[in-house]
Amino acid sequence: MKSENESLIAATASAAQPIETDAVIVGAGPVGLFQVFELGLLEIKAHVVDSLPEVGGQCTELYPDKPIYDIPAIPVCSGKELTDALLNQIKPFGATFHLGQEVSVVQKQDDGRFLVGTSKGTIFLTKVVIVAGGVGSFQPRTLKVEGIDRFAGTQLHYRVKDPVQFAGKRLVIAGGGDSALDWALNFVGKADSVVLVHRRDGFRAAPASVAKMKAHCEQHQMQLLLGQVSGFEDADGQMTEVRVTSPDGLTRRVPLDYLLVFFGLSPRLGPIAEWGLDLERRQVRVDTEKFETNVPGIFAVGDINSYPGKKKLILSGFHEAALAAFGATRYVFPDRKIHLQYTTTSPKLHKILGVESPVFD
Repeated sequence: MKSENESLIAATASAAQPIETDAVIVGAGPVGLFQVFELGLLEIKAHVVDSLPEVGGQCTELYPDKPIYDIPAIPVCSGKELTDALLNQIKPFGATFHLGQEVSVVQKQDDGRFLVGTSKGTIFLTKVVIVAGGVGSFQPRTLKVEGIDRFAGTQLHYRVKDPVQFAGKRLVIAGGGDSALDWALNFVGKADSVVLVHRRDGFRAAPASVAKMKAHCEQHQMQLLLGQVSGFEDADGQMTEVRVTSPDGLTRRVPLDYLLVFFGLSPRLGPIAEWGLDLERRQVRVDTEKFETNVPGIFAVGDINSYPGKKKLILSGFHEAALAAFGATRYVFPDRKIHLQYTTTSPKLHKILGVESPVFD
């Protein structure tokens, strides 16, 4: 019996022509974006699907302004700056992005290609699938207070898209990890007030950030409350204050304009777990020659994969994307012998990239 998703694919495929492409990349984070570049150098056309509404993955969704120091040749950049640079780098290849939708079904066809369907009914017929989905699709862990969800997106936020929105406002920030501390420190001196709420006097953030936060508290530039948000008050459709209950049962009332909650992510593999891939602790096993999975034609790069010595670093994902691209040529161009070329000296790559070949003395 066909599943609901499989039936949807069959109905959609019969009603509309699938999008035919060389590759479908699942995930538009930094590694997924660089995968477009590496495929493009080998003349492999790609479509990119991501469950988030914009490109950049966790870098732009959760930490757009957080500095990154370990990208080769770039001493420091923010997550947003890295994403923007990668988007500029892949412009010559004209990749098509399908955002706000999740790849729900992957089916191997008789001719060796894959029929790929998304949660919005988009259908692809592709020669290879490259999973660059980070930890899988994810959602921020939400605040469990009855009735508070109605303020989500207005006064209750699980991410910061526009920091200017919170300038001069009374902020309550809940959480004890890097993102909570980073944003609390960022808004000191910019917001009217900053109150950090954490359930205990122990933090998962960088020690330097914790020390800086405590110094601000000693100087009365912000406030730390130990406890949990347990309730709220509202008037005329606006949340006016939250109740914070401490470990000893004392409840304080804290006036606010905005409540920012950073409890971390709740990752899930979602439909990826149903594709027949060899999984290990919710990660996809791959070889280290091509970063191919146990299913021929499906590759996995970035934080989603697992192999001996794996390090979850963006730069490691870039290396994996390069080798996966060469591995994909076996399926995209089965009769073509692929030679390694260098972007510095190859006229062919210069033409692909739309740049002039340099003249050397």
